[in-house]
Amino acid sequence: MKSFTVKECNDAEVIKELFTEYSQIKGAESCFVSFDKELGDLHAFYKGGVLLAGYEDDKPVACIAIKKIDDSTCEAKRLFIKPEYRGNGYARIMMDTMLTSAKELGFKEVTFTTKPSVMQIGYGLYKRMGFEEISENDGIVKMRMAI
Repeated sequence: MKSFTVKECNDAEVIKELFTEYSQIKGAESCFVSFDKELGDLHAFYKGGVLLAGYEDDKPVACIAIKKIDDSTCEAKRLFIKPEYRGNGYARIMMDTMLTSAKELGFKEVTFTTKPSVMQIGYGLYKRMGFEEISENDGIVKMRMAI
């Protein structure tokens, strides 16, 4: 039986590797504006938030990040599960951990931006979890949830 755990990740190289693999998904390019700046200083970019990594048997296979927008709102970013590890329920675990972490950090609302045409499975998960669509622009949907 495989074990899957999620924890705060302070190892920038682990996060960079996962983020970079995610950035190479065909069709996801528009989700990676200012990506070099983000990767250049992850801890500054996500100051006030948190970087989370999911590990299967101690191997990093998933990530999600929380970026502080203001004292009450954060943005969840970069949910990614390596393709060979999908289908195990890890995305839901990553999202649940992110929501718990956001509450612990004192946020009242989580926003999320996704591209349903590329990330249909993630989009479906966000809807099932209770995220509501608040806008759509050029195929990119912004969602929110009060926590």
